[in-house]
Amino acid sequence: MTVLPATMLDAAHRLLILGGTGEAADLADAIQSRFGARIGIVTSLAGRTEHPRVVPGERRIGGFGGPQELSRYLREGRFDFVIDATHPFAAKISASARIACDAARVPRLVLIRPAWQRDPKDRWFEVEDAQSAAKLIPDLGKLVFVTVGRRALAPFAGLTGCWFLIRLVERPKDPIPLPNNRYELIVARGPFAVGEERALMERYRIDVLVAKASGGIATEAKLLAARELGLPVILLSRPAPEPGEMAENIGQALDWLTRMLERLDEIPPART
Repeated sequence: MTVLPATMLDAAHRLLILGGTGEAADLADAIQSRFGARIGIVTSLAGRTEHPRVVPGERRIGGFGGPQELSRYLREGRFDFVIDATHPFAAKISASARIACDAARVPRLVLIRPAWQRDPKDRWFEVEDAQSAAKLIPDLGKLVFVTVGRRALAPFAGLTGCWFLIRLVERPKDPIPLPNNRYELIVARGPFAVGEERALMERYRIDVLVAKASGGIATEAKLLAARELGLPVILLSRPAPEPGEMAENIGQALDWLTRMLERLDEIPPART
């Protein structure tokens, strides 16, 4: 059975934010600023980051075990709304959220990052996955800057003629699946400045950048730096978002919440 935190019991309405992104944390701050104690916030994190950003409200760590368990969590917790503010590549939890919210009849909003827009000066190569990126890399360069996350690095192990600069948000617990003499690891969290990214690529004489097409502004600087340097960029295409109501920024998400609150105030939900 879901046990509500004490602070949630006093809230007029209850919101679950599926988080783990900077947008999710900014959203929680904005909701508290606008609505105060009127909305009790629970932010759910997958637990992959050891030192997540502190956010208003309560924090839940770990997965739900699938859409059925998430639906039960929503019903038992008497949540009024869900906002999916997960990473654009977190397709599994987003699909579970859609199914669970439909089953529990809880309104759901997807806060989606705007996609990056190609400039005529960009040399982009869009591929489906890391395996496809690995096949393309040897034709484009040998010194590779990779920002696709630890879980997508294994396909690059067979590229014996390449060397990799790997950037991760946190130092991984498991070994990098590449020989030690073929990579260097840097640990850093965005947002990054264009000048910093350009200097990094110049210092390591990078030939090609490999990244996820995540969108948003926090990590866009590496693309702008690659454009200035004339470097090719291999982008892993992001999954299509789950269908439903969407917002591209926090302002739109706050407006959606306002509309939802107005509806609930017209017909107050039954509490047991």
